[in-house]
Amino acid sequence: MASDRIHRAISVDGTEIVGRIHGQGPPLVLFHGAPHDGDLAWEALIPHLANRFTCYVPSWRGRGLSGDSEDHTPPRHVEDATAFVDSIGGSVCVVGWSAGVVPTLGAAANSDAVTAVAIYEPTVLPVMRGDDLTDLDATFQQIGAAVADGRLADAARAFHPFVASDDELAAMDAHYYERSGPAFPPLLRTMQALQGYEGQRATDPEVMARIRVPVLLLRGQKTRRATFYADAERYVAEHVADPHLLELPGLGHFAPSLAPEPVAEALVSFFGTDRQPA
Repeated sequence: MASDRIHRAISVDGTEIVGRIHGQGPPLVLFHGAPHDGDLAWEALIPHLANRFTCYVPSWRGRGLSGDSEDHTPPRHVEDATAFVDSIGGSVCVVGWSAGVVPTLGAAANSDAVTAVAIYEPTVLPVMRGDDLTDLDATFQQIGAAVADGRLADAARAFHPFVASDDELAAMDAHYYERSGPAFPPLLRTMQALQGYEGQRATDPEVMARIRVPVLLLRGQKTRRATFYADAERYVAEHVADPHLLELPGLGHFAPSLAPEPVAEALVSFFGTDRQPA
């Protein structure tokens, strides 16, 4: 989904965070999850939003049009999200998906520009437990081996069964894994940076308590890792000031790309005229 409209922001450490712009209307920033860049993550959803919003789709550092650095620790991603939101000027609404939810919440806690937040299936690793943790570790061992060999599409194939249902895996486009593959070297650096990290996180209760704007928490009714995502949703809802929970029937973790219409309807309804910036 090409666009010649580009927005650039400079993060605290000088890394350039870049995203394409689509549509017209109040500004809406969409932060993608683990296996994507901004363009790939949102290409199916944007056509359902661009007639109502000016949609900004930045990529995390090391992906898409954005610059990179050696530092992929949690504070850097929060700084990236906050810098991008603040650079637009004026008030904005924000969306986060999966692993992109954590820096999205960090931006909402740190920036006065954010007027409302919607998150789809937050990946909050501190609440993950049991077999899910074991499977995650095994998955990233496979990803690490594939990245080390330069087999980036195989890294993508190793990742997706961890969070995608069988139906979602069957629906993936034939070229999807090749397009997703470049996200995995920076994702691997991010996961390695999390190992042993003991500093502040955007999902710490005292940080989320600073989020006073409305927060919509979306979850698919047929999502894989349902217990984990339900736990993560409840955890976020307990610590933000104004949570709104909505379960979408029949959908899985990859609904924003594979079933975009109901996700878009939920976002349009939530970001109504009373929540849109003037």
